[in-house]
Amino acid sequence: MPRLGAPESPDFSLQTGPLRDTHGRVHRDLRVSLTDRCSLRCTYCMPEQGNEWLARQSILDLDEIERVARVAAAAGVTTFRLTGGEPLLRKDIVEVVRRLALIESPEGPVQIAMTTNGIRLGEYLPDLIAAGLSRVNISIDTIRRERFHELTRRDRLDDVLEGIAAAAASDLRPLKLNAVAMRGVNDDELVDLVAFAISQNAQLRFIEQMPLDAGHTWDRTQMVTRDEILSALSERWQLTPVPGRGGAPAERWTLDGGHHTVGVIASVTAPFCGDCDRLRLTADGQLRNCLFSTTEYDLMPVLRADGADAENDIDAGIDRMLRSCVHGKLPGHAINDPGFLQPARGMNAIGG
Repeated sequence: MPRLGAPESPDFSLQTGPLRDTHGRVHRDLRVSLTDRCSLRCTYCMPEQGNEWLARQSILDLDEIERVARVAAAAGVTTFRLTGGEPLLRKDIVEVVRRLALIESPEGPVQIAMTTNGIRLGEYLPDLIAAGLSRVNISIDTIRRERFHELTRRDRLDDVLEGIAAAAASDLRPLKLNAVAMRGVNDDELVDLVAFAISQNAQLRFIEQMPLDAGHTWDRTQMVTRDEILSALSERWQLTPVPGRGGAPAERWTLDGGHHTVGVIASVTAPFCGDCDRLRLTADGQLRNCLFSTTEYDLMPVLRADGADAENDIDAGIDRMLRSCVHGKLPGHAINDPGFLQPARGMNAIGG
């Protein structure tokens, strides 16, 4: 995958203000991947064996993560979402949250969110909340035990359900449960998943399966589309669109006119690129301006430059790279174009 170093033009060192791209989108959300490792092996994400993990020395340390976050916040980023792999596998996860939660943007304190598979969440959640965690999304594609085992190749459903229960009992709101809809796998369970989310006072968000698997075996015909999801749910509930989506990835609908909602993230059939306000930082220090980008902007030479003079230039270098990354953002991901190329990295290495 192409990686870019320090930009040559335009002169980003002269730019200030928000991270605005050439299409007018202002970027306020940075997804920070803490590791490419995961405690599950979901069939649509990675192989069960033979995965090549990032070298430990290439992973950003706590100080480096905080430094990038502080510069990003100064440029207008207001939300940091911690992802993986599985972020709770990071031993210093509580301290990561604590450090980032102390950062302020020009608009005030930043928000710290997390996407997790829920395993170990029950153990960590009290400390994470005390450290400043604002929101949590939990991934669960099925609530059927045998199916969960087949899909994730691990018998950990009880651990996930324990994590969801802990989050439901907390004050973290909104609580969101994410499910990838897959034909012939869990498409008969869509209503059950929404009903389960309602029982947890959570919002279920269905995600169209995207070409982000490490094995590059994605098949469009196996994807359950937005319209199919809505059709299945409409047989059980009356769906009413919720206005004011803004830059959120999920469209939402109320269920039977009540306060419960369901969301659909339709990256393939109904792209929302025109309102995207997200950037991504991989666990090994690569900035990405799109989940499907084939180009990365390498922060490592900036973060680990040697010498006293370099120390004074690190923050300025991070800012230049952020602005270069935003400047290079395309109008959309082009999944539906004939020439679309799937990213070399799988989702676990990019970060959600």
